Amino acid sequence: MSFLGLEGKSFLVTGVANRKSVAYHVVRGLLDEGAAPVLAVRDAAAAETARKLFPGLDAHACDVEREGEIAALADRVRERHPLLQGMVHSIAFARYGDGVKPFHETPRADFLQAVDISMFSLVALANAFKGSLARDGSVVTVSISHTAMASESYGYMAPIKAALDSSVAFLAKSFSRFSEVRFNAVNAGLLKTSASAGIPGYLENYLFAEKATLRKRPLETGEVANLVLFLLSQRSSGVNAQRHVIDAGMSVNFFDREIVSPVVAVK
Repeated sequence: MSFLGLEGKSFLVTGVANRKSVAYHVVRGLLDEGAAPVLAVRDAAAAETARKLFPGLDAHACDVEREGEIAALADRVRERHPLLQGMVHSIAFARYGDGVKPFHETPRADFLQAVDISMFSLVALANAFKGSLARDGSVVTVSISHTAMASESYGYMAPIKAALDSSVAFLAKSFSRFSEVRFNAVNAGLLKTSASAGIPGYLENYLFAEKATLRKRPLETGEVANLVLFLLSQRSSGVNAQRHVIDAGMSVNFFDREIVSPVVAVK
């Protein structure tokens, strides 16, 4: 038996998009551990892609903006996996088609849609699957390392991720009334994913983050997935309602001499 003890256990994993996504690496890790992942993605095309990435796994389409589809997903998953040991929420969406605007110019419709998909979907999925989760199950959401840092290129998503982080504590509290299901957030530093590539100005920030980490190389998606796997396992049974920052030390290293010196030299 492995250290994590995930063998034979079923987990719902949302958000598998391609080989670069955090969810992809989580599924790979679960399979390596002998677990049984069940996939949920945004639409039929994404489900077909997920089945090609992971032949033999169940991949369900679910538009989380539609309550009926979330309920139908729960019913379909329950047919083959009546008991889930946990769930991974790795869903985010923001509309950047017109470029990043100053925060005070954020369109109401865009903001509310992003809240619905990126934050409220965790609440909706948890509610829909509450009857399927093991009493001591674990729910993990993927967030970002800094929600109070005003990164202009990230637009309005940081406040939404802050709401996602806050919801973890409220879900943990409300579920504690009838279970021991744990809710935690994995707060990742900048990653090289397909989703991040669509954010205007992200590449420059990513290159900065590479220099700002203590080890002078960027955070890897697989490292984030490893933390997710730990939190899904009973090895983290005492960890609940927490944010877990994983950024290779970037948050303590902004005054690194290699970063500061060129700025001072320009002056």
